[in-house]
Amino acid sequence: MGTQKPRILPWLISQLDMGQMEGVAWVDANHTRFRIPWKHHLRQDTQEEDFRIFQAWAEVSGAYNPQKDKPDPPTWKRNFRSALNRKEVLKVAEDHSKDPLDPHKIYEFVTPGVRDFAELDTSPDINDKGSTSDIQEDILEDLLENMALAPGGSSGLPVAAEYPPQVLLSVNTDVNAEVFAPCPNLENPLKQLLVPEDEWEFEVTVFYRGRQVFQQAVFCPGGLRLVGSEAVDTMLPGQPMMLPDPGVILTDKLVVDYVRRILRSLGGGLTLWRAGQRLWARRLGHCSTFWVLGEDLLPDGDSPHIEVPKDVGEVVFDLGPFVTDLIAFIGGSGHSPRYTLWFCIGQLWLQDEPWTKKLVMVKVVPTCLQVLLDMARVGGASSLETVDLHISNSNPLSLTSDQYKACLQDLVEDMDFQVAGEV
Repeated sequence: MGTQKPRILPWLISQLDMGQMEGVAWVDANHTRFRIPWKHHLRQDTQEEDFRIFQAWAEVSGAYNPQKDKPDPPTWKRNFRSALNRKEVLKVAEDHSKDPLDPHKIYEFVTPGVRDFAELDTSPDINDKGSTSDIQEDILEDLLENMALAPGGSSGLPVAAEYPPQVLLSVNTDVNAEVFAPCPNLENPLKQLLVPEDEWEFEVTVFYRGRQVFQQAVFCPGGLRLVGSEAVDTMLPGQPMMLPDPGVILTDKLVVDYVRRILRSLGGGLTLWRAGQRLWARRLGHCSTFWVLGEDLLPDGDSPHIEVPKDVGEVVFDLGPFVTDLIAFIGGSGHSPRYTLWFCIGQLWLQDEPWTKKLVMVKVVPTCLQVLLDMARVGGASSLETVDLHISNSNPLSLTSDQYKACLQDLVEDMDFQVAGEV
């Protein structure tokens, strides 16, 4: 029998009492609150000392052998965080992990006297009776480090309803399922959402006077450009998508005439493109365009409809707040995050005006965001079991809903770091 893995609380308390690690210290006289350095591993000013506490726990817990294993600070930190999160007697009292000068977290013992009990409790962590969520969080750590990928993977850019198998997220509620096999050094798969070189897929739906006349899903290298004529400048940015001629669809000649006038005034088009975690829009013609973020079947009637500026880009969607709202939604907030963009082209769009009365309405859905929300609904009303996530050419993987939430939380941390780096 080998040496038992120590429990993290008595081990951590001993480290705090010794005070030999920079930044790891008690912050109150009663020794109920302590701080842990929490610097992101991608920062240029990282030093070995920033991850000393995570490495030390990895070594004593047997997860890392410096004599034969490759250093892996992100995994050390994830394992350390997971171990502390499983302790009901602890909570994060203050989160300063985004502080540009001194990123750290402050933990607090929530039960008086539990610190003394923790020092006496020497049973190994593996015997803890954690919740299902705790067990799944452990599995997440194994998933991110030891995910088994099947060979293959499809390439190509589809423009219709037949999608290639790319990133498959399947819901697995059996926490004891044997779904992982060794395959080291795999990063959080959701981080592909932030890769600038990967283009998102957009589902574009066009309505004339409330009647759906067109729908197509398309990957758009360099962005999407909605145009009203084939005679467009091919040198302009974005992949042109021509809106359909109303004359072959509608019977009301007056409506047909008005819609055609709008399409002619589009000029260079309405462009939508992705830069990092944001979507931008601008119009290149004289045709006024208003936008709002809404539901899949209905624009938001409570939010003001904003005019798309001419020749100047404007942010119309930010992935950061979406993911934050998605995590809250999984946690039971009841508020479903919005991701559907609605554009009213050629007419003034006032609040509370029925969108079905507008001559030209275009709905744009980033399909990967739709799938992320579907995944969040798995534990509730949705009966979804497998979904095809169009982020990039990749291979199938399996996530429980709690693992999925943890991946989202990890994604938020990366997004916050990227935004801070841009300032």
